[in-house]
Amino acid sequence: MHLSLSRVHFPVTTLGPGRRLGIWFQGCSIRCPGCISADTWGPGHRRVSLDALLEHIQPWLAQADGVTLTGGEPFEQFDALLALLQALRQRSEGDILVYSGHSLEALAEQLGQTRGLIDGLISDPYQEHSEQTLALRGSDNQRLSLFTPLGEARLAHFQRPLHASDKALDLMFDAAGSVWMAGIPRRGDLLRLRDLLHSQGHQIQTSAHTSKRR
Repeated sequence: MHLSLSRVHFPVTTLGPGRRLGIWFQGCSIRCPGCISADTWGPGHRRVSLDALLEHIQPWLAQADGVTLTGGEPFEQFDALLALLQALRQRSEGDILVYSGHSLEALAEQLGQTRGLIDGLISDPYQEHSEQTLALRGSDNQRLSLFTPLGEARLAHFQRPLHASDKALDLMFDAAGSVWMAGIPRRGDLLRLRDLLHSQGHQIQTSAHTSKRR
């Protein structure tokens, strides 16, 4: 079993409670206008085996309070997603939160196959011009659904408006020297950061609001 993978980071503190393992799938056909993760739209070239991924993340799983799966669109690699969820459930007692740009209704059949494996799901496409006032969501049309007692215990308190403490981003670095941000930025934050750094003579490229299709 292989999957197209964008990146993996630990700890992530802005996509769910506690210190989390973040796994970004590569590839998304939804391509919401204004998406801050347009770099994950294309199919990519990094295909990894599930066994290799699990070996890589095992030390972090022992420390993580939970796991967040995002992308990209995890449900567009459903067989790999299902196998990963099963493996994570066996290896971790933390909660599993999944992001999807598909509607809850469109995912009904697939969610039936993941029963007991996903504790919380944030569903529905990002809407660039919708309000952004809810915790863990980029636009207020997105829904947080809780499917397990663990999900209720760990994630129910995110059914609320944004707090000041929610307005944070994790900074992450990869082996190639790229800087990544995880979290739910306010509208235009990454473009404002880009313009600020450009004004100081720095070069930066961001995938936020990009029209490039990869």
